[in-house]
Amino acid sequence: MESINDNIKTLTKEIGLPGIRRNFEILLDEFKEKDKSYDQFLYKLLEIEFASRTKNRKASRIRQAMFPYKKYLDELKLEELPGDAKTKLPELENLDFIKHGRNIILAGNPGTGKTHIAIGLGIKACLNDFKVHFTTVPRLNSDKRKSL
Repeated sequence: MESINDNIKTLTKEIGLPGIRRNFEILLDEFKEKDKSYDQFLYKLLEIEFASRTKNRKASRIRQAMFPYKKYLDELKLEELPGDAKTKLPELENLDFIKHGRNIILAGNPGTGKTHIAIGLGIKACLNDFKVHFTTVPRLNSDKRKSL
């Protein structure tokens, strides 16, 4: 005979509530020991599910963006960037160019940080709930030829 907890696990799997499925028993134990209300329990459970979904959505956006590797803006060695990149980076980091529908083009010599900046901005955008598609000029040209 299945227990109520087994039934909860089955239902949460069927309706897609992985955060609740993973955490409700732990939370039950925590709330049994304390004098807390059912609405506090439910709120905490929903809060955990929300956090789980948010984390998964951000990870999914990063995967779907098709970055060749992960590079973050805080890993940039600012002292090694060209002067104009150093001055424009703070403006780009706030992601206003996305909010205003503007494009940016990163151009320069090899090894100047263009790809690192592009990936770092893309990951930051994904983490801020924007959809991103990463590509390079050679890949863009190749994809364009395929569609002709």
